[in-house]
Amino acid sequence: MAKERVVVKIGSSSLTRPDGGLDLNRIDMVCAAVAAQSRKDKEIIVVTSGSIAAGLGPLGLDTPPSDLSLAQAAASIGQGILMTRWTQAFTLYGKVTGQILLTAPDMMRREHYANARQALERLLALGVVPIVNENDAVATDELRLGDNDRLAALVSHLVTADRLILLTDVDGLYTASPRTPGARLIPKVSSPDELQDISVTTRGSGLGTGGMVTKVIAASMAAANGTKVRVTSADNLVPALGGEDVGTLFTPTGTRRGARRLWLAYAADSQGSIFVDAGAVHAITAGKHSLLAAGVRGYSGPFSAGDVVNILGEDGQIVARGFSGYSQAELEQILAMPDRSLAPRPVVHRDDLAELWPGAKTIVLK
Repeated sequence: MAKERVVVKIGSSSLTRPDGGLDLNRIDMVCAAVAAQSRKDKEIIVVTSGSIAAGLGPLGLDTPPSDLSLAQAAASIGQGILMTRWTQAFTLYGKVTGQILLTAPDMMRREHYANARQALERLLALGVVPIVNENDAVATDELRLGDNDRLAALVSHLVTADRLILLTDVDGLYTASPRTPGARLIPKVSSPDELQDISVTTRGSGLGTGGMVTKVIAASMAAANGTKVRVTSADNLVPALGGEDVGTLFTPTGTRRGARRLWLAYAADSQGSIFVDAGAVHAITAGKHSLLAAGVRGYSGPFSAGDVVNILGEDGQIVARGFSGYSQAELEQILAMPDRSLAPRPVVHRDDLAELWPGAKTIVLK
């Protein structure tokens, strides 16, 4: 029987003490829980934050630096410290660990994406617990994944995870800030539409890079690929791994897709945009058809034939992404034709197209 595959993400706010140092007791707790479940019927990947936080002490810093080069230096120092702590703790529970450091280009470039997938699959087959983090020592403000919640969702795509557990410092998603009078815990989210009236913040803790909004976006990304997602506190990791009903459950809103379409939808670097009418949106999403020239309203670029482009509806929302069948100059000529049905091929062929979940405009990597 196939093992259940679970991705567990734990952030800086849950991994550090009030003084900013690594909370070794928390790391030990996570390792004990993961090792126990790994010996049963699960393959578990840990996505960890904390490299910059771990590097603050050796540099004599009290708060994360705003200067990019200093933040990269802190990450360079802290990554070794962080991985050492994970390795030592897992060793006590008889588990071998392997480090995977990813960058935005690793997700955006098809060959790198496939290599990352292969590395994770091999580690899991060997019974190793992969420890994944963004490579903050070389990431820049212009080219980074942004937060490890998003990274965890992308990793869940990479390995076709059955479940994703996003650990935070509150016990789940609330209708407003948990400190707000009358705020209620939301036990289950079955559709992105249910989040329209929810108030979440983009601000995280002093050591974190995002608030609850990053977890909602990441959960929606993963759920759109058929992965169950649970958002809860780090204190609830044991019952969450055991499948107990804690925190907030995001139920799957879509079906699993192949690695190529997942990469195309959520990670590929887009070069331009194509704007389409409502009929074309319906054709490529509900009808599962190719994008034809008749439905194109405009474009922005530049892009070449074969480049990945965003496909936007009349409301400005990205509804799909795909490989363009034409360059920007060729598309301009096609759109000037009196009868666009004479175009020699689709603007984006169905085999080269991947739909996105509603609201995905906010999470496309650039």
